[in-house]
Amino acid sequence: MKNQKTILLSLLVLLSFSVLAQKKSKKDHVVTISTSEGTMRVILFDETPKHKANFLKLIDEKFYDGLLFHRVIDDFMIQGGDPNSRNAKPGEFLGKGDNGYKIPAEFSPKLFHQKGALAAARDNNPAKESSGCQFYIVQGRKWSKIDLDKQAARAARKLTAEQRKVYETIGGTPHLDGAYTVFGQVIDGMEVMDKIGAVEKDERDRPEKDISMKVSVKKMKKKKITKKYGWDYNA
Repeated sequence: MKNQKTILLSLLVLLSFSVLAQKKSKKDHVVTISTSEGTMRVILFDETPKHKANFLKLIDEKFYDGLLFHRVIDDFMIQGGDPNSRNAKPGEFLGKGDNGYKIPAEFSPKLFHQKGALAAARDNNPAKESSGCQFYIVQGRKWSKIDLDKQAARAARKLTAEQRKVYETIGGTPHLDGAYTVFGQVIDGMEVMDKIGAVEKDERDRPEKDISMKVSVKKMKKKKITKKYGWDYNA
């Protein structure tokens, strides 16, 4: 009963954050993910208000501080957010930890798995609900037109011409579109993600040397974000 009350409270807080997130503002949140390999900065999308609100809530609670990027696959993605990874022993299997609730899927045709996309991990639940805490950042690879055509034939949704161009020139993981919720984008420190992707891993894709994170957030004027990081809010 106590656990159910905790989950209900978390969802109520999440809902209140979600309502606030939908209000228009001249400012936005810039998330900083600091690691031993460097620092990445991320923007969270208003098109995914539940995921944005949940991520901000967990950052405010310092939930992610000290957790590991526990699953790293070069040319694919880096994954973290498992609460069991805090102080995990070397070689310990990770990836099953959660925080007691899931988030409804929030798919948007304009959000896709381009390189640097921040997305929510999930189990195989039929509703494609997201983990309440685990996330991954897309590294991916560049795709040829032929490979994209083949992927399009199997895809859950059709890519726009602009999205195809991004996959061909910048890269990503188009086969994940429509299956996992994308809720943010790396706007600075993309090379850090590449560096993490290249580290030595064990047979379960856990880095041989722990890569821990510290996550913080700062509100900035959107004009300043655009000027400093080149992020285009009208794209």
